[in-house]
Amino acid sequence: MKKLITLALALALVALTFCAVAEEKTYNVGVIQLVQHPALDLATQGFMDTLSEKLGDKVAFDSQNASGDSANCATITNTFVSNGVDLIFANATAALQAAAQATDTIPVLGTSITSYGVALGIEMDDAAGTGINVSGTSDLAPLDGQADMVKELFPDAKNVGLLYCSAEPNSEYQVKTISGYLEALGYTCTEYAFSDSNDIASIAQNAADHSDVIYIPTDNTAASCTETIANVVIPAKVPVIAGEEGICQGCGVATLTISYYDIGVATGEMAYDILVNGADVSTMGIQFAPQFTKKYNAANAEALGVNIPEGYEAIAE
Repeated sequence: MKKLITLALALALVALTFCAVAEEKTYNVGVIQLVQHPALDLATQGFMDTLSEKLGDKVAFDSQNASGDSANCATITNTFVSNGVDLIFANATAALQAAAQATDTIPVLGTSITSYGVALGIEMDDAAGTGINVSGTSDLAPLDGQADMVKELFPDAKNVGLLYCSAEPNSEYQVKTISGYLEALGYTCTEYAFSDSNDIASIAQNAADHSDVIYIPTDNTAASCTETIANVVIPAKVPVIAGEEGICQGCGVATLTISYYDIGVATGEMAYDILVNGADVSTMGIQFAPQFTKKYNAANAEALGVNIPEGYEAIAE
């Protein structure tokens, strides 16, 4: 009997020790952001705030910025894999692609991604998940709604220039999609693709010279070069409809936008479910922003003489 009691006490001690170790576990999360600009910054902040709130000092972040360089994305994500992080948070398409190439076992959660199928080059159902070690949140706003915004604000315009970075597949996806909506509304659409920040000024000037209105999707290179674009389009008196608030604040007139902080929060909640509850990332459906807001840049609207109707919210300066 005494031996049984001793054995029971020993097993209980082992169980308590195991629980203590489990409770003390620190989750190491690699955070990679393609480039610094307000939209991506907000998404990263929302993600880190959420995990920090839920896990406190039981989560440690290795936060890295790739400075807009896809080669840096590969270096950073490979380092995360070598260090054995528990999860990778990849903010923007190039970051997600690098993470997906670096590992097929560590869970990868993306955000600020328009289409995961396009970014990863796979056939997939957003609701069912990717089927691989990747999931996350999308920053896609309704492209038909953005096309309707062009019609609402500029009904007499004829030519719409579509300005985007050719190195960003999700930007190309948005441009191809919205051009169909715009053409159905009677506009003539012309694509103006720049390869990187080095030729953005010249391509923007070409677009301004031949367009009544310019549309810019949720393009990370454009978002990091809004001052350059503004220095072209504002003097040329050509209004820009932007895919998100940060680009609009920098060089646009109006946007139908999401909250990037909110999709960061949603991604943080997904991360918690994976890390703590053991959720299977491969079957987690892609999540989308719950609401969209019409916003406008008051200074640019005034400079270009654009009358903004009711229902639009001014972007805070």
